[in-house]
Amino acid sequence: MHITRRLGTLERPNCSIHYEVTGSCEVTDSGPAIIFAHGLGGNHMSWFQQAAHFAKNHTCIAFAHRGFAPSSPIAGGPNPADYAGDLAALIAHLELTDVSVVAQSMGGWTAIEYALTRPPALKALVLAGTTGTVDPQAIGEPDRARHAAWLKANAAVPQELFARGIHPAAGERMAREQPALHLLYRQIDDQNASLDKESLRTRLLAGRTRKPEELRAIACPILFVAGVEDVLIPPFAIDAVARVIPNAKVAHIADAGHSAYFERAAEFNRIVETFLSETR
Repeated sequence: MHITRRLGTLERPNCSIHYEVTGSCEVTDSGPAIIFAHGLGGNHMSWFQQAAHFAKNHTCIAFAHRGFAPSSPIAGGPNPADYAGDLAALIAHLELTDVSVVAQSMGGWTAIEYALTRPPALKALVLAGTTGTVDPQAIGEPDRARHAAWLKANAAVPQELFARGIHPAAGERMAREQPALHLLYRQIDDQNASLDKESLRTRLLAGRTRKPEELRAIACPILFVAGVEDVLIPPFAIDAVARVIPNAKVAHIADAGHSAYFERAAEFNRIVETFLSETR
């Protein structure tokens, strides 16, 4: 099967958004489409294992969030409140009428806020390693107390991993078992070395104000995917959020950290493919 690729740029207020469309010659620029929204440590390249897999039967669109190379830099860094509007504008620009959104970590802020507008084009939502704008500390008891204890116990873990040359979003297991993949993860992250990610992280956390129950307003089916060994978002918190949403499912991926889509791509792709087929 012949796979085609094309690069594009979407002009937005104060910035331009880089995107890439990948698909077979039979499906490119036609539905169904999947848009991939990356995390804080990535860009559009993070999804190479998903684009290669899903392009056989879907139009795959990966983009770099505003302020993330090769999208244009933004003085003072991007405002996550603009992400959902960028996603909506990209979908309109590509004239997509049948689209699923797959989002990881920071991409969850983008995807949830877009989905809450109840766009008719959105058919399914996948949230990987993220609760997005939902505050995990708003989950019900006893999980809320468990989460508070988890935060306290794991507060120093990211810096300890960085000190050992391990990217926390990749995880210790990836660094040990798949060093080449871990190196690639860090190389993708390094493309945005000039971006003040701690400042952006502060803005993301400030925007994490929603209660889990608010996601009931999302019209399409939702799949949460959690890496069992995630040291940034505990899987039990994701479970607690999903439990209060009638149209939500959860899948756990063993032997995987925060970026299960990258570390265990075959398993992640299988889970997402099954979920998307069930929404048809």
